[in-house]
Amino acid sequence: MKLSELGRSALIEIRAHKTRSAMTSLSLSIGIAAMLFTFSQTAGMMKRYAEALRLAGPGRLVVSQRNNYVSKGLSPGLTYQDALEIRRQYPELFMVSPRNTSWSTRGRLDDFKNDGLSAIGVTPDWAKRDWVYTRRGRLLNDRDLASASRVCVLIESGSWIKKPYWAKYFPEQALTKYISRRDPIGREILLGDHLFTVVGVLKEPPKDRDPRWFRSWGGEGVVLVPATTFQRFLTPRYQKNPEVIEKIDVDTADARTASLYLRRIKVLLKARHRGEEDFEIKDYREIMQSALKQMKEFVVSIMIIGIVAILASGIGIMNVTLATIFARVREIGIRRALGATREDIVWQFVAEAMMLGVIGGLGGTGLGVFGIWCLAPKEDRMLEISLLHVAGALLIALGTGFLFALYPAYKASRFDPVEALHYE
Repeated sequence: MKLSELGRSALIEIRAHKTRSAMTSLSLSIGIAAMLFTFSQTAGMMKRYAEALRLAGPGRLVVSQRNNYVSKGLSPGLTYQDALEIRRQYPELFMVSPRNTSWSTRGRLDDFKNDGLSAIGVTPDWAKRDWVYTRRGRLLNDRDLASASRVCVLIESGSWIKKPYWAKYFPEQALTKYISRRDPIGREILLGDHLFTVVGVLKEPPKDRDPRWFRSWGGEGVVLVPATTFQRFLTPRYQKNPEVIEKIDVDTADARTASLYLRRIKVLLKARHRGEEDFEIKDYREIMQSALKQMKEFVVSIMIIGIVAILASGIGIMNVTLATIFARVREIGIRRALGATREDIVWQFVAEAMMLGVIGGLGGTGLGVFGIWCLAPKEDRMLEISLLHVAGALLIALGTGFLFALYPAYKASRFDPVEALHYE
């Protein structure tokens, strides 16, 4: 039987039973839309993971204070001197970047006044990784660090290319509003009780194009100062020891050496902390994979919904095909009497089921694309869609029609022609 004739016969049968065909295709469409969403989100996650890993560094380690640790009084905690010692012991490391933060810092600059700034003490190594900024002025340098200079760099948060509806509940940072209207470089800003000179401004990319995995800085604005200056002038009052810091970012520049230096740094810090493990060291890839795991669980739940919908539609196709066969027994007998082979009968009904699959697949593809591009949150950019994903979804739909129609079609091909001609 010719392919064109099979297609024409299938279309005639589908048109003759529009409601039944539409209901069967609808269930398949929902399943295909869910599968397409799953494909695209998985691809998007992998793409973003790779980009975030490139920005963070292949051998990134994060040394931080251990949560809920009860000190024995032997260790001063994680300190700035720990970072200096790591750098001294292992000068070959690409980055050793200590960091400490003072939240709710009071800031004054001309008519700008705000008590919600985040002052962050860093070293020049901070700029070696996670660089997504465009710069005006200069960065903090080794001279600033050595002399504990009262200089700072302001960060201007990115805007939106396409602002999502929920962004209206998160107003623009106060400091960003000021920077966007005036050039603060060379001017003095009051941070806490001390005057600092603004030497540079870093502008973030648009929020819906920011490739960083984590964007935890918030508040009303972010100000970077030298780590030594932070210790001297901006250490929070609740922090008794100004040497204590919240974390040290380390990058070996090679993923193969990350585990080696993790062990070495752990031994070094344990000795410096007199045997107390009041710190923890994590491979940054493990941190990202932990977040990725939660997202994968969401993807799996969507995929399960899709599989269930596809199975339901497959069973529907099987039932429809069986009903069609028993309504056309005499037709089958006539076709066999005129010379049609069993293979012709099989392909006749399989073609009809596959046509239903194609219709459901096209509907599901349209529904999936609509959901991805119109309903999904683009600011996270976790969704990627390609022709390969669309082709895969259509093949699943086509395969569903083919597989679930095989048994009914085979049953139809086994009818005895004489008995079929006498069937009432």
